[in-house]
Amino acid sequence: MPTVTDLFEKARTHERLEQLQAAREHDLLPFFRLIESEAGPLMEVEGRERVMLGSNNYLGLTGDPRVKEAARDALEVYGTGLTGSRLLNGTTPLHLELEREIAEWMRTDDAIVFTTGYQANVGVLSTILAPGDTVICDSGDHASIMDGVMMSRARLRPFRHNRLDKLAQMLERAADDGGGVLVVVDGVYSMEGDVCDLPPIVELCRQHGARLMVDEAHGVGVLGARGAGACEAFGLEDEVDLRMGTFSKSLASCGGFIAGPADVIEFLRIQSRAFLFTASAVPAATGAALAAVKICRSEEGPKLFAKVLENARYLNRGLHSLGYDVVDPVRMADGSEMFTSVVPVRIGDDWQAVLFWKALYDAGVYSNVAIHPAVPHGHALLRTSVMATHEREHLDRALEIFERVGREAQLI
Repeated sequence: MPTVTDLFEKARTHERLEQLQAAREHDLLPFFRLIESEAGPLMEVEGRERVMLGSNNYLGLTGDPRVKEAARDALEVYGTGLTGSRLLNGTTPLHLELEREIAEWMRTDDAIVFTTGYQANVGVLSTILAPGDTVICDSGDHASIMDGVMMSRARLRPFRHNRLDKLAQMLERAADDGGGVLVVVDGVYSMEGDVCDLPPIVELCRQHGARLMVDEAHGVGVLGARGAGACEAFGLEDEVDLRMGTFSKSLASCGGFIAGPADVIEFLRIQSRAFLFTASAVPAATGAALAAVKICRSEEGPKLFAKVLENARYLNRGLHSLGYDVVDPVRMADGSEMFTSVVPVRIGDDWQAVLFWKALYDAGVYSNVAIHPAVPHGHALLRTSVMATHEREHLDRALEIFERVGREAQLI
């Protein structure tokens, strides 16, 4: 009889196994730490108050009384869950209002709301792409984009992160592939916190007749005068075909959306498997997201956007002055600098990054560590991020800890 390989053997022999065991034995595992309070500038994490620099709650709206009240109201009206897909029994007036608000905010014809941001990317890419098409992705694109591409079975032509000469090469090669061509980039890259160089990308797509999609998960609620993301910040909203956003960052909830032409959005409503064959989000999540969008679109919105970016500038420049290797802001055409809410500290070695993370954690700062495969080999980093609700005293406290721990670790 043929020898059958145990399907579970990979779980017992994978390359990270020894590292995980060593990390657990020495309490160095930076993942799955227990959060014991509401998301905010200071949080209880495993029995101790820490400065939270590891949250995507960029506008601090998860604790906003209006967002909480909207979630409670939705819970009281619709119960704890809708127990069905949007297609069947999972669409409420909240969904329709939320989609209208998003379309108006993004200044697109229409928008469609998915249960998670991951499903939004998977849902749009696996639906509009087909085996005869070509998709060109930045190597730094989010994993959900790559998964959606794989599900579509379209030809993938990746290019090196932010290398526009490589993008141009891929567009030239795609001209001979046949089928449609789609370029997909992140507006703000989630790990490095850098902004895509959108103007030349738009021009290259125009020259080669390619469609363009921008993942605005980390740009919505942060960049642009209206907080509509990198596309707005660069003044290129009309030049981008599809825009993705998520509710789990600035919008204080869980879910995602695609905004774009009405006919494409309608096509997704009747064809996207990630939309049709999953349960609608719990009503409280939809209610919370709707309230957060309305706050962003109110007179208060620009004040929140300005505050989170000022906090990002302060933390970025503070870390830089201490001697840390941080991502520089983008220089705009008018000479101004564009910061993002993500402020990574480049470390390099995976273990050094983990040890530094733990030292900061023990000293009272919570951050996120990114090691391979989340980042390339040798490019480990500490990912910090700020909220509009951080006060200067919170950031000063964090910088003091970064200085003390960094000197002890001989990183600065």
